Amino acid sequence: MKQIAKTLLLSIMTSFFAFALLKFPDQSLEASIRGLNIWWEVVFPSLLPFFITAELLISFGVVKFIGVLFEPIMRPLFNVPGIGSFGWIMGMSSGYPTGAKIAARLREEEQLSQIEAERLVSFTNASSPLFIFGAVSIGFFHDVKLGVLLATCHYIGNALVGICMRFYRIKEDKQQKKSKSGKSSVSIRRAFKEMHQTRIRHDRPLGEVLGDAVLNSIKTLVVVGGFIVLFSVITKLLFIINISPIIASVFEQLLNILSLPGEIALPFLSGLFEITIGAQMLSQITTDSFLATAILVSFILGFNGFSVQAQVASIIGKTDIRFAPYFFSRLLHGIIASLLTVILYKPLYLDKQAFEMDDVAVSQEVSQNFWVTTLDMLKQMGPIITIVFLGLAGLILYKRILKKDVA
Repeated sequence: MKQIAKTLLLSIMTSFFAFALLKFPDQSLEASIRGLNIWWEVVFPSLLPFFITAELLISFGVVKFIGVLFEPIMRPLFNVPGIGSFGWIMGMSSGYPTGAKIAARLREEEQLSQIEAERLVSFTNASSPLFIFGAVSIGFFHDVKLGVLLATCHYIGNALVGICMRFYRIKEDKQQKKSKSGKSSVSIRRAFKEMHQTRIRHDRPLGEVLGDAVLNSIKTLVVVGGFIVLFSVITKLLFIINISPIIASVFEQLLNILSLPGEIALPFLSGLFEITIGAQMLSQITTDSFLATAILVSFILGFNGFSVQAQVASIIGKTDIRFAPYFFSRLLHGIIASLLTVILYKPLYLDKQAFEMDDVAVSQEVSQNFWVTTLDMLKQMGPIITIVFLGLAGLILYKRILKKDVA
């Protein structure tokens, strides 16, 4: 009976979405183009180098080398192997869904257990500094000081989520921890040995390794692009057919209970679906207290939005990593980041505004120029990079098909 209900629900939702697309083709096309522009201008060119680098470092055993060195830090803090440090750092520097990609790859290589991979996914999918500073704080709010507040709350909150998730299913992997307890000391020699053994296990021609790295990365990013376009259209259609305002009225009551202005309910709801749209809409709302806006922006950054969550679900769906721990951690991250925003709003934002000095202004201008320049450069060069690498992937696939036909 449960499966029948699920089938009916999915078929009704899909049919309704198809009908909405036919009813509003112009608005759907506009939303699709917007999502596509975000993907091929910024997302693809900014994430591709990180994805390819991660694939190569895993294949050559460098991640295993890092894992042995960072085991004494990662195990006590987050209850994951030292190789988790690679996913954590890459996830923070490049943004989502890099953490999920690396965790899934390490799970496929059996360098993580199922539970360890679920812990790792829960705190390695963060917003990148480029998005927080370049897109949100400077691009939308035109305020670099807000970026300092949001980034601090976001990354501290992310680490606290990881510490909380260390207790996830802790009893189930107790035996595994005991078996590894004798290898927790830092050893350069052992780290190099592990790296060498990992490289030997993946002993393939360099060209094949590079080709696989490019193909795997591009495949993942094409899926990511599909979800960005899909959720851009869904968000637009929900607003056009007045479903978003109805749901927003429920959120408005909840925000009033929390002493937050009700007029930011609709932007907040949009942010739960797609972070960029929600942050942009929140930047256009004028409230009596800017703190309320900062709190909700922090929450949606930590929550990731259903669009990013769908991307993560598609990446980990090829493994036995479960989605539920990740979803719970996103709620937890949103709540912790919001609370940190309340606590740090005065010292990191208000006090900096009140203490305007020439040297501070100059340093902020330099920082602002850096993020704006980086974002503008991506928008200009991004489409060219995307087209070149899509063509390269097509060429690699074509050569491999010819090779198979000859063989």
